[in-house]
Amino acid sequence: MLTPTQAANVIAERLTALPSESCPLETSSGRVLRENLFADRDVPPFDRVAMDGIAISYAEYVAGRRTYRHAGIVAAGARPCALPTIDSCLEVMTGAVLPPGTDAVIPVEDIQLNADSAVVLDSAKVSAYGNVHRQGSDIIRGATVLNAGAVLRGPERAIAVSIGAPSLQVSREPRITIISTGDELVAPNVQPLAWQIRRSNTYAIETTLQQHGYNHLALGHLRDDLTEVRDGIAQALHESDVLILSGGVSAGRFDYVPAALKELGVECVFHKVAQRPGKPIWFGVRKDGKTVFALPGNPVSTLICLVRYVLPALNQMRGAKSETPCAAPLSHGLENRHNLTLFMPVDRLQTGAQQGMLKAHATHGSGDFVALAGTVGFIELAPNQHYEAASLLTLYTW
Repeated sequence: MLTPTQAANVIAERLTALPSESCPLETSSGRVLRENLFADRDVPPFDRVAMDGIAISYAEYVAGRRTYRHAGIVAAGARPCALPTIDSCLEVMTGAVLPPGTDAVIPVEDIQLNADSAVVLDSAKVSAYGNVHRQGSDIIRGATVLNAGAVLRGPERAIAVSIGAPSLQVSREPRITIISTGDELVAPNVQPLAWQIRRSNTYAIETTLQQHGYNHLALGHLRDDLTEVRDGIAQALHESDVLILSGGVSAGRFDYVPAALKELGVECVFHKVAQRPGKPIWFGVRKDGKTVFALPGNPVSTLICLVRYVLPALNQMRGAKSETPCAAPLSHGLENRHNLTLFMPVDRLQTGAQQGMLKAHATHGSGDFVALAGTVGFIELAPNQHYEAASLLTLYTW
């Protein structure tokens, strides 16, 4: 059996990149950039005043001048006017163009403004181009401001907007179908019989995907019937780039998913990973690039496999830069006495000397999804390994 790391690497090797498309700048939020973006001008595009105050000639200050004639006001967004005389100053606002003839800004708290003059206080610290954001000091014209693979979050989208491109080349968003299987499952609005449960897995998967920016989602359910499973999967493969199944993937009499996928031409890349929970996970691809993740039906297994394998795969398919999970210290020692990798849900402590540390949050098995409420994610414990308190472990967040 593959280890979790090996399984993740195998998945990465078999994925097909999604095509790119042109997207209007106005609707680009959350998309993955598929082109490099370049500055169309210097940033800042001019010597920018960084503090409210007065702009002066620094040489005149060095020569000993402390009182300046007030010659006018330059606001942000106003056409700049030059310093009229060497003994004068211009009152300037943050964001304004540094007036020609000046090369220093003294903040308003370091001056005494009078009706027609400004006096520099003895406590002021004045330097050449002090409190001035120099032209091109952030980026020069033609330099790369964003690389392909950037996700257009708030900061990245602001940068894209700043260069004035009317549209951007981005990855097409993946069309994802989420299907649960099993006769025991009923819709959320149905009162289940004594032997039935409401189907929560598809909604947990949907919410997790939405939180990570995936919105082209379709949900479905299939009964434990080979024909229905095969036909439902066939339709999903026709309509989607990625199919995520929950349940029907083990070795039971009614676990029809692997057989149906094989019949539909989906190659089984691997089936089972040396881990708990989630050992029966199935991954496959079809010649046309359709990608299938068949996750175990127990809710804890489903969510852990989704975060550990499916989310990184979707990120790669969109061409996004890989995100390295953060590491955090354990509040107490832990031991995995099993021959399989153990995924352990964790809380992050909020108070006290151990604030920020991770504390194991035991469940009553892979079906105990209620125990996941309030947890931040899970950690990965290597087989037959002991971890001391304060050990740094990778945290996979929900």
